[in-house]
Amino acid sequence: MSLPVHLVPTLAEARVGSEVTVEGDEAHHAVAVRRLRVGEQVVLTDGRGVSVRGEVTSTGKRVFVVEALDVETAPEPAPSVTVVQALPKGDRGELAVEVLTEVGVARIVPWAASRSVAVWKGERAAKSVARWRSTAREAAKQARRAWHPEVDPMASTAEVVALLAGADLAVVLHEDATDSLADLLVPAEGHLVVVVGPEGGIAPDELTAFVAAGARSVRLGAEVLRTSTAGLAATAALLSRTPRWS
Repeated sequence: MSLPVHLVPTLAEARVGSEVTVEGDEAHHAVAVRRLRVGEQVVLTDGRGVSVRGEVTSTGKRVFVVEALDVETAPEPAPSVTVVQALPKGDRGELAVEVLTEVGVARIVPWAASRSVAVWKGERAAKSVARWRSTAREAAKQARRAWHPEVDPMASTAEVVALLAGADLAVVLHEDATDSLADLLVPAEGHLVVVVGPEGGIAPDELTAFVAAGARSVRLGAEVLRTSTAGLAATAALLSRTPRWS
């Protein structure tokens, strides 16, 4: 049975035999909801590559302390994958974030595409980004990732264009593309970017701007996927041809 995973701000000073204190909501959920007890073993991670397996030595209302039994440091996965996700309607955004996190993306960028049904403005934008970040955090713990993904603030099309220009390989998923994702040469290192359009599709001017920035317009296959799952399929197809999945 897998040990429960808890996120802490830092494990920079963690050594075998040292104690790590977990506080706040993370500790409250473990102690009050999961009924964590002294003597149980857990895994702690800082989401930046360091993980600790340890034994609980004490618990409180919103705190517990762990003695480190093992400390592991994992290198950042390469190539890294960023997915630019057009804002979906309803709760499909959280679904997209969940599955993208599970498959191993390094960064998720919410994109306000011109044809997005959902509109994020003001307080709603802040709350939506917070929900995406919470979803990514919980999915990363479930997937037992040593490196957790970043979720950016909402990006404009111009900001996505700038992001594409710095990629080692950038693709835009488009059902009418003539090139297939399966035919691309995928670099073993560097930075990959996948752009996923909204339910209404990517507008012609957006596609033109992305291709001008160096992205390749590609199709996944004959089927048309939902915006909430297309990024997962594309990322998996790319990673399957890299050392990460070999």
